[in-house]
Amino acid sequence: MKHKKDTDTKPELFGNLLEERLLHYRRVETGERIACTLPELFIAMAKDEVRDFPALRPHQRHPWHAFLVQLAAIALHRSNQTEPFDTAQDWKTSLLALTPNDPDGAAWCLVSPVDRPAFMQAPEPSGSIGSWKNCLLAADELDMLVTSKNHDLKAARMLKSTPQEWAYALVSLQTQEGVLGAGNYGISRMNRGYGSRCGIGVHPNGEWGARWQRDCAVLKGSRSALMDTHGFSSDQGHALIWTIPWSGDDSFSFTSLDPWYIEICRRVRLVNTSDGLSAFATGSKAPRIAAKELNGITGDPWMPVDGVAAKALTIGSRGFDYKLSTELLLGKKFTKPITQLWLPSDDTEGVYLIAQGVARGQGKTEGFHERRIPVSRTIRKALLTQSTDELARLADERIVAIAEVRKMLWVALAVLFGNGAKDETGKDKEASDAIKNRASLFAQPLESLCDAQFFPELIEEIEATDRDAARNQWLLTLAGRAESVLQSAFTAGPRSGQLRYRAQSAALTRLRAAMRGSKFPALAQALKSRKSPFTSTHEESHEHA
Repeated sequence: MKHKKDTDTKPELFGNLLEERLLHYRRVETGERIACTLPELFIAMAKDEVRDFPALRPHQRHPWHAFLVQLAAIALHRSNQTEPFDTAQDWKTSLLALTPNDPDGAAWCLVSPVDRPAFMQAPEPSGSIGSWKNCLLAADELDMLVTSKNHDLKAARMLKSTPQEWAYALVSLQTQEGVLGAGNYGISRMNRGYGSRCGIGVHPNGEWGARWQRDCAVLKGSRSALMDTHGFSSDQGHALIWTIPWSGDDSFSFTSLDPWYIEICRRVRLVNTSDGLSAFATGSKAPRIAAKELNGITGDPWMPVDGVAAKALTIGSRGFDYKLSTELLLGKKFTKPITQLWLPSDDTEGVYLIAQGVARGQGKTEGFHERRIPVSRTIRKALLTQSTDELARLADERIVAIAEVRKMLWVALAVLFGNGAKDETGKDKEASDAIKNRASLFAQPLESLCDAQFFPELIEEIEATDRDAARNQWLLTLAGRAESVLQSAFTAGPRSGQLRYRAQSAALTRLRAAMRGSKFPALAQALKSRKSPFTSTHEESHEHA
């Protein structure tokens, strides 16, 4: 196999993140691309100079943010430092102090002798990886995404991967991967092997650095409570799990860890050859951390916990849709992670709730999801005082309204696809299973339209001086969307002239009659009193990949 001959050599140290400018970010003001070491990156983050990381893939955003926060928090705590360091040299010294057995920085190098730690790669006790069969030639091949026969996202596209792309892939794999077949165990910070490591938190007014600074401070203030709640036995527990040899047979007990531990879940080693970097991987007989019974409740600073089911949040293919997002923002089903708790010092403008995660399934991924929910002054005040019941009621009423109108739309679509046919009593003819399935498919855009603008439109009602008027305007918008979705489905209805006009007319009549009927009095009243729909002007970011 390619590169097999290189696996048992004693390589020189390569890719030292503490000394070599292998990482790149773009500056906030100018967009200028800056090369930096890891210590220099911390200095830039403290100044909130980082606009983004151009080589960072969307699904790697949360793992990278979490890694930078946890690493900084551990280094500052072990150095008895209350504030971030002022110089890159101080950061380098503190990071090297976390790996006292490797003063030459091997643990921060992408490549080192296999019996020593390398960045996010545990030492191999045998001193040889010659028996490791899985050779990975590209950083994205190492990463945690699973695609279906290369249809969703081509695998191994990054054959000329840069060192920083390998670093991002290592962090992504080792801190958010789940179970993938025999011998491939997942991380401890998710509910079971097919869960998700979600990231939910407050994003202050600013860029990457502003959030990094806030979360570092939050972690610092919560350490004692975290130790008491989760039973961590030592203030000097294992923190950088990749620095400790791993034969694949043994697991760490959860209580032996540092509260902010940075874990690994796979045995992998990078090698440096004449063709560039590549990786070798092998399985393990046991997970690196024995935490199966915890159901992902590990004190992860960004992970909501379902209080009733006693398990960490797992997202599905719908991601952070408006229903789940409402529950996360305003509800009480989930215990909020510490980074989501509002602080009196938080900004009053330009702040939002950020939710990120990869939906995983058995042997597959179901998409990366990211949602940014704007937080108005009234919502901020309610979150700060933990008095969200009234706002949650307003949001829940909208969720119910969307569901009611969707039912009406579905019936109208069934009439359309049933060609407007009547039975012998003059009622709409009962739809077949095929028609019901088509109606369900064509009704989906209504929820998508409502989802995209759910929170901006909710904020308009919350902040309005006349909330009843704002609600009526939104109901008109909802009705307009339903009719628009129905009309867009006309092209999929009957083709012949006589049937087409009959079906379209019957479907529209059915929808309008239902919306003006007695089953939804609030909507009927809004339609009676107003004629023009209300259009929202707020914007919301809602990303799926």
